[in-house]
Order: sequence, then C-alpha cells, then structure tokens
Amino acid sequence: MLLEVRGLCKRFGAITAVDDVGFTVDRGGVLGFLGPNGAGTTTTMRMIAGFLVPDRGTAVVCGADVGVDPVTVKRRVGYLPEGAPLYSDMTPAGFLDFAAAIHRLNGADRRHRIAEVVERMHLGPVLRQRIETLSKGYRRRVALAQAILHDPEVLILDEPTDGLDPNQKHEVRELIRDMAATKAIVISTHILEEVEALCNRAIIIARGRIVADAPPEELRARSDRHNAVTLRVPAELAQRAADALLSVSGVAAIERLGQTNGTVDLLVRPANGRSITAEVGAALRASHVDVEELFSERGRLDDVFRDITAGS
Repeated sequence: MLLEVRGLCKRFGAITAVDDVGFTVDRGGVLGFLGPNGAGTTTTMRMIAGFLVPDRGTAVVCGADVGVDPVTVKRRVGYLPEGAPLYSDMTPAGFLDFAAAIHRLNGADRRHRIAEVVERMHLGPVLRQRIETLSKGYRRRVALAQAILHDPEVLILDEPTDGLDPNQKHEVRELIRDMAATKAIVISTHILEEVEALCNRAIIIARGRIVADAPPEELRARSDRHNAVTLRVPAELAQRAADALLSVSGVAAIERLGQTNGTVDLLVRPANGRSITAEVGAALRASHVDVEELFSERGRLDDVFRDITAGS
C-alpha cells in the first residue's frame, strides 16, 4: 500500500477541521478527494504531505510514518499545495533547480529531470522570466512541475487545474493519466467532471468527516436522474406521450422541462432507478409519437455531491 491514512484529526481552536479521516490508496489508484469549501480537504492533504501536524492519527507513505519520519515522507510525496505558492522573484528555471537540489538530484540526473518536466509542462517559453510576471496558468504549471520533479510514488494534488485554460486542463489530465499506473494519486478538486474523467474512486467529506466513499459510477447511481430518460417531442404530441409513458410500469414520474420552437422536453424518471429506455421507446412507438431526441441519463455527480453535503 503506497498511502495509508489512519484516523486523522485536526482542530483549530473550537473548530474541528478534520475528524477521524482514514483511507488507503495503492499503486494505480487515483482518488478524487471532494468537499465543499471548509470541509477539511486541504487540511487533510497538508497533514498527509507533512506540512501540518495532526492532533491525532497519522499517514503512512511507502512505509514511512509522517509522524515519525516526515523527511522520508516528503521525499516520497509530490505535493501541489492550494494556490500554488512560489518564490515570485525566481524564474521557473531557478525554482526548479532549487527544488531539484532540495530533493538531492545532482549532475546529469538533475538536468534530465528538469528538462523532462519543462517539456511535459510546456514551460520552455517562460523558463527565464520572473515567476511574478507569469500568468496564473503558467504559475500553476511551474508548481505542478516541482511536484513531479523527483518522480515521487505518491502525488497529493490540490486543485491541479485551477487557473488553466481548457487546452492546458486537457494536457494536465493527460499527464495525470500517464502517471497513474505507477503512482498513488490524490486529487482535490471542485471540478466534478475532472473526477469522472480521472478518478477510479471518490471520497466526499463534509464538516471534516467522510460521508461517501465509492467509485464515481456508484456515486452517480445515487442521483435521482440515474437511468432517467430525457426526450423531445412535438408540442402537439406531448400529452399523448405523457399518457403513454404513465402506463409503463417502470415509470415513476414525468416532468415537463420546457418548450422551444414547437417541441417539448420531457424527463421520465424510473422507478427504483432501473433502466427504462427500451420500455419508453416501445410505449412511444405504440402510441405513434414521433421523438426528435431521446437519451438515457447516467446520473449527475454534482447532484449527488449537493445532496450529500447539503447544509455543510
């Protein structure tokens, strides 16, 4: 097991920021670590990376306990902090050289690793500029470059694509996919599509406690739109379509979503979350309702996230 988190707790005065958080991530695992603002995700990641001392509990990285041997843990972890703090008066070249020295990379190995991360993060055009002059996206890429510079086995990434444009986000996601097979990766993000694109597991925390832990597809299945059918029919046939669908045993409810240019959009909710697409299609054909569009919903992770964390 590359990463094992055991009962982490952290208080700030009267506020319990993290309350008995524990999980494991093995090689090949990409964990989406989610929560509303103030839920404790960043505090947890700081404790795992050894930048914040827990009040109770610990994290074990590649066999090293962060409470006993934090220096070894930091050698094995690549950490991208929230906000990507950097030395603004340095250049990316100088900062990466500095980071390489901290990780005791020397000679040809240092040059090779710096050249590799510069190429992977497309930093060549800004390598000699002062960091304070860089865009937010470039600063984020410099910070991510230092996190992967020493080729760590465990990556802790707090909002890795924050401030990046769509092309840059795609590049970073591809980079994470490329690294995933040989590492354990924990990603904190508010971009739920990123979780679905990258993660094979997601943990949601609220008020410092874990409230959900499952693969993204299992969480989506908790959505009230899981296996619902959305369809578009001519407005004059909307009532006929609704009457036909209400007779289908697998249909729990029908909602009118809106009307545009002579068509009506209907949302057909299933009973017990089961697939009803075939039955819906058959009922509409039998009632001679022409359908312009029809598709089955997988469920929406953002709906599930809001339901689970409501009030937090």
